[in-house]
Amino acid sequence: MQLEIMPRKKRLPAGRAPLLLLLCQLVRALDVPLDLVQPPTITQQSPKDYIIDPRENIVIQCEAKGKPPPSFSWTRNGTHFDIEKDPLVTMKPGSGTLTINIMNEGKAETYEGVYQCTARNERGAAISNNIVVRPSRSPLWTKEKLEPITLRNGQSLILPCRPPLGLPPPIIFWMDNSFQRLPQSERVSQGLNGDLYFSNVLPEDTREDYICYARFNHTQTIQQKQPISVKVISVDELNDTIAANLNDSEFYSAKSNRERPPTFLTPEGNASHKEELRGNVLSLECIAEGLPTPIIYWIKEDGTLPINRTFYKNFKKTLQIIQVSEADSGNYQCIAKNPLGAIYHTISVTVKAAPYWIMAPQNLVLSPGEDGRLICRANGNPKPRISWLSNGVPIEIAPDDPSRNIDGDTIIFSNVQERSSAVYQCNASNEYGYLLANAFVNVLAEPPRILTSANTLYQVITDRPALLDCAFFGSPLPTVEWFKGAKGSALHEDIYVLHENGTLEIPVAQKDSTGTYTCVARNKLGMAKNEVHLEIKDATRIIKQPEYAVVQRGGTVSFECKVKHDHTLIPTITWLKDSGELPNDGRFTVDKDHLVVADVWDDDGGTYTCVANTTLDNVSASAVLSVVAPTPTPAPTYDVPNPPFDLELTDQLDKSIQLSWTPGNDNNSPITKFIIEYEDAMHEAGLWHHQTEVSGMQTTAQLKLSPYVNYSFRVMAVNSLGRSLPSEASEQYLTKAAEPDTNPTAVEGLGSEPDNLVITWKPLNGFESNGPGLQYKVSWRQKDGDDEWTSVVVANVSKYIVSGTPTFVPYLIKVQALNDVGFAPEPAVVMGHSGEDLPMVAPGNVRVNVVNSTLAEVHWDPVPLKSIRGHLQGYRIYYWKAQSSSKRNRRHLEKKILTFQGSKTHGMLPGLEPFSHYTLNVRVVNGKGEGPASPDRVFNTPEGVPSAPSSLKIVNPTLDSLTLEWDPPSRPNGILTEYTLKYQPINSTHELGPLVDLKIPANKTRWTLKNLNFSTRYKFYFYAQTAAGSGSQITEEAVTNVDEAMASRQVDIATQGWFIGLMCAVALLILILLIVCFIRRNKGGKYPVKEKEDAHADPEIQPMKEDDGTFGEYSDAEDHKPLKKGSRTPSDRTVKKEDSDDSLVDYGEGVNGQFNEDGSFIGQYSGKKEKEPAEGNESSEAPSPVNAMNSFV
Repeated sequence: MQLEIMPRKKRLPAGRAPLLLLLCQLVRALDVPLDLVQPPTITQQSPKDYIIDPRENIVIQCEAKGKPPPSFSWTRNGTHFDIEKDPLVTMKPGSGTLTINIMNEGKAETYEGVYQCTARNERGAAISNNIVVRPSRSPLWTKEKLEPITLRNGQSLILPCRPPLGLPPPIIFWMDNSFQRLPQSERVSQGLNGDLYFSNVLPEDTREDYICYARFNHTQTIQQKQPISVKVISVDELNDTIAANLNDSEFYSAKSNRERPPTFLTPEGNASHKEELRGNVLSLECIAEGLPTPIIYWIKEDGTLPINRTFYKNFKKTLQIIQVSEADSGNYQCIAKNPLGAIYHTISVTVKAAPYWIMAPQNLVLSPGEDGRLICRANGNPKPRISWLSNGVPIEIAPDDPSRNIDGDTIIFSNVQERSSAVYQCNASNEYGYLLANAFVNVLAEPPRILTSANTLYQVITDRPALLDCAFFGSPLPTVEWFKGAKGSALHEDIYVLHENGTLEIPVAQKDSTGTYTCVARNKLGMAKNEVHLEIKDATRIIKQPEYAVVQRGGTVSFECKVKHDHTLIPTITWLKDSGELPNDGRFTVDKDHLVVADVWDDDGGTYTCVANTTLDNVSASAVLSVVAPTPTPAPTYDVPNPPFDLELTDQLDKSIQLSWTPGNDNNSPITKFIIEYEDAMHEAGLWHHQTEVSGMQTTAQLKLSPYVNYSFRVMAVNSLGRSLPSEASEQYLTKAAEPDTNPTAVEGLGSEPDNLVITWKPLNGFESNGPGLQYKVSWRQKDGDDEWTSVVVANVSKYIVSGTPTFVPYLIKVQALNDVGFAPEPAVVMGHSGEDLPMVAPGNVRVNVVNSTLAEVHWDPVPLKSIRGHLQGYRIYYWKAQSSSKRNRRHLEKKILTFQGSKTHGMLPGLEPFSHYTLNVRVVNGKGEGPASPDRVFNTPEGVPSAPSSLKIVNPTLDSLTLEWDPPSRPNGILTEYTLKYQPINSTHELGPLVDLKIPANKTRWTLKNLNFSTRYKFYFYAQTAAGSGSQITEEAVTNVDEAMASRQVDIATQGWFIGLMCAVALLILILLIVCFIRRNKGGKYPVKEKEDAHADPEIQPMKEDDGTFGEYSDAEDHKPLKKGSRTPSDRTVKKEDSDDSLVDYGEGVNGQFNEDGSFIGQYSGKKEKEPAEGNESSEAPSPVNAMNSFV
């Protein structure tokens, strides 16, 4: 058995960190009772580095405990310190603490040295640290003569301090003769070494009393350096001084105090090194001079500065990192910058570490024959060396112990006996320090004992954690159990937390947690128990909080603070103003629930806090008071009510309860009603349901309750402006359980397989269960049989499967709810069916009646109902068209399906293809699927009319013949008997000539028509025929060739000389007419355009035609009258017969007419497209000679 007096790690639920800290402290407090034999333990000692005040007696502490009480001895500088031989040294009785009386005689320096205390009894010896005793020193400054300092404006300056070395080092600061601290800034600051640095001096820095002070805190003395005189002169003053003593070449120019880039005053150079110990404060400093004053920045080259441990001092000239660790090693760079430049200095930081504990050895209490171990683990930089001592003696020369085995930083004990008791010391040391820890091994055989006082009463506020102590001791280590009540069973960690120090934790204490708890500790030597008592109290609440108030100066304000508390606790109400006590003024009056302030002043404004304290808890609420100047009385404000508050449950019965509440402010509109809602925290937490409504005059309501519901209630007030916010929820009330009132709904019985019955239902919700242990009694039997009901009770599920049933048999089913209290009323019986199977029989006597080439009617006989073996869904017809051998090779057989619902015995097959061979069969369908197919029935559809020929082309046109080529119809829908070709000529006016009808054998795909007219368009109509009739036609048009002789004559006329001469004469005549018109227009002559221009006030403004952009005549836009003769062409671009051929219209209009860049008119009218008349016939009119003439212009 091994008892480690240390906290064992225990996983706690989230949010218990404060409890964990408390429990760790409790575990550490567990110790071997002092009435039992135990080795010494050092309980108090002086610090390792002990600096004393030489003016007072020296006290070196060493306290220890043990059984028997230990004796004490001391060493000084490694040798025995004989106290009895020195009359100035005394040891405190029952203690190892030394007192050295040097106040009357003797000197502190005489007793300077290294001291160590040893506490010893029969079970071992414990030793203290090495205590280095040194007297503090505060020496005077050495005498020195300080010369006055004279320098130019803008120069840098360092005033040295160099304080005397003291113990401990002094605190440095600069002051003047009046003991006023000298002001410091980014320009002037004190360095870490105490020197005063000026980045640049100014005339106002001139003074004669720069004094450095050193304060030695240990002796409470201050030493002063001789004053330093500094004089700052301008360049002009300096030159005046030089003029009286030196030659002209030594004069200073005005640029001596010009701006300059930064340089470092400290540290020197571009790089330096700094070493610091882990856990200390790392201080890095950079001070620069320059003009203007430089600004200092800091960065870490290989990382970022730790956010929560980095601080800047001395106007950012000093960087401090607290709690420095090895991770803070690296290069730090300071940057000094002003507008003229920047400089950099890198400080390489190395963090070393004196030894620190990873795991310090802990005391062991073992029973005879048990095993244990002492572990001593430390770290440092460099890695510390671990050494062991036994009772103060190095373990290598200590008496041998067969139960002890040393393995580096661990001592392993096996089968210990009483003689194995001892005190072991672990020493971890490196060049920067050491650690020393005592840990004893105490071999005892003790039955359990409870150290917590019997019948301790614990009082805890509801919904807060409760910690019940059971401090224990025993060897071997006892096991601890907790029980509640006289006959309660052991408490387990599903609700409770059992800590290894014996403490029982109730994470959330409730009212039912009240009671007596028993702690039992057992080991092989015996048993001990102890009873403690727990009371759960209601939390103190402020149910009416003080509210924000605005009061006119001189008025009176009242703050209300109504408190609800546990009736066994007596609260005290305290009022605070701005977190302090109320002014001692008679204007402030405090009674039970109110604070009244009369004759309010401006100073009375602030935050007023009501604090309610009990012995177990406290609660507070605050409100702000604003004091304003008197104003006219404002009009009342109207709003929805404030929420009700102070909800209370009384008259608690199984199925009813009384709820009472206090109405909130109605905000100047009377409350008309209250709405009460409830929440079932057990089954539907967070969901609120409507309970009832009561009159606005009531403040209580009797509420009906359902069994086994954890009720909470809230209330909302309603006035003419609306509904208030909900009140705070009431306390919870759990009603007793009862049998269910209702049974499940939506009960169904359907099979998923041929041999089962799946019974499903909609389960009850938690609110309907009426109690714990909700289950369902499922019962079934065949409807048509004499079987008894078969029943089974299932858990809170929604389905049960009955296996081994016959196929598709009707069953009677019922589902009844039950819980731990009893059964619900007898349920209703519903009918279901076991599982379906595929039908066994195919429909018979299938007949087909072909109605026409695309429609057939199918008849069949129904199958017997018993062979369906399920719910009849209908009949399904599969039918397909037989394919030729070549088509079957190209694609799969395409079957079509038609389903006829219910019990129909006939159906129509639409969309069949004519002249086709079809096959069909019929199947019956139930909920499981299809039955077998009926024998195939074959039928043929009659011929139909064919589709149009696939193509029609006219090839090889001649003067009097055309050849037609075509492809047969893609769907002949029968046997083609012949083709019919009809055709007729079309003249130039699109008039149709006589229709010719021609029959062509069906085996032809080419036909030539002869004796046709030359240069004539023909329209063809072509279709195929079967015995069923004519199919759709395809049309085409073609033109026979033109007579070559006539075409030749037309060309000859166009090239005759007389025709060319005629065209030239016409062109010349038109040109002369144009010139005459132009001359007349310039002379103001009257012609149609001029007449139109004279009708308007401004002849310079002419309208533009939107269609061609030319200037046109003015006309009435509303009646759109046609233009007069000689006017421009109408918008339809046609020219009337009576219009002159030489009109400008022919030049300005037309599709192909246009002006080139020099204004000349060009165009080719010979190729001008003729316009179709309105009737749609083509014009046979020859081209105008004018147009033909234009082709030569």
